[in-house]
Amino acid sequence: MANFREKNGCSFLQEADGARVASSTGIDILLLDDFKLVINDTTHLVRPPRRELLPHEEAERLNDVKFLVQQLYTTLRIEEHQLSKERELIGRLEDLNSELRPLEKMKVELSKKAERRTTWVLWGGMAYMATQFGILARLTWWEYSWDIMEPVTYFITYGTAMAMYAYFVLTRQEYIYPDARDRQYLLFFHKGVKRTRFDIEKYNKLKDDVAEVELDLKRLRDPLQLQLPVQQLTTSKN
Repeated sequence: MANFREKNGCSFLQEADGARVASSTGIDILLLDDFKLVINDTTHLVRPPRRELLPHEEAERLNDVKFLVQQLYTTLRIEEHQLSKERELIGRLEDLNSELRPLEKMKVELSKKAERRTTWVLWGGMAYMATQFGILARLTWWEYSWDIMEPVTYFITYGTAMAMYAYFVLTRQEYIYPDARDRQYLLFFHKGVKRTRFDIEKYNKLKDDVAEVELDLKRLRDPLQLQLPVQQLTTSKN
């Protein structure tokens, strides 16, 4: 309800007993009783029509109606805002995906090459171990004897342990086959990134932006976020 504001030519308002009415007094409060309107030093007595007070139950019912009207207005405004925001987010998502698509294609190619080279390294390690086993078996049972080859195998074992410790010193990670494999894959991948000048920072930023927009769309399309009535919420779920 609008509050009383003094206008040009209207000096002030007074209550029936002569007390001055504050300018912040609401019109609904002002009209509850008689008051005096002073214009150009002329006093006019205003007698608004009497309003009967509503019973308690009718007052509660009227408040419920006001609340439902306000909720309906809010729901309609939310739906309008949701549709506008959804169109904006979908447009942004399409722009991001169109910008990300060529980078994604290049990233897949680099990933395949790194995966292939990592597989070669793994099979190369397997071939080295098989070759070492064959040479030691040949020297032990055909060329020499176990008494001669035993110190050799000891030093080979100790050298392998030193190599594993050197890996830990350089990488600060224990030599576990899956971790070592992933590390080798990343090394090959980043070498390919440098060679092809693939903008990995831009790629990561676009991926983060796409994930953020998709999350915003998911939240926006959630009926619980719209404060919809129960019947409309059920329809939305169906």
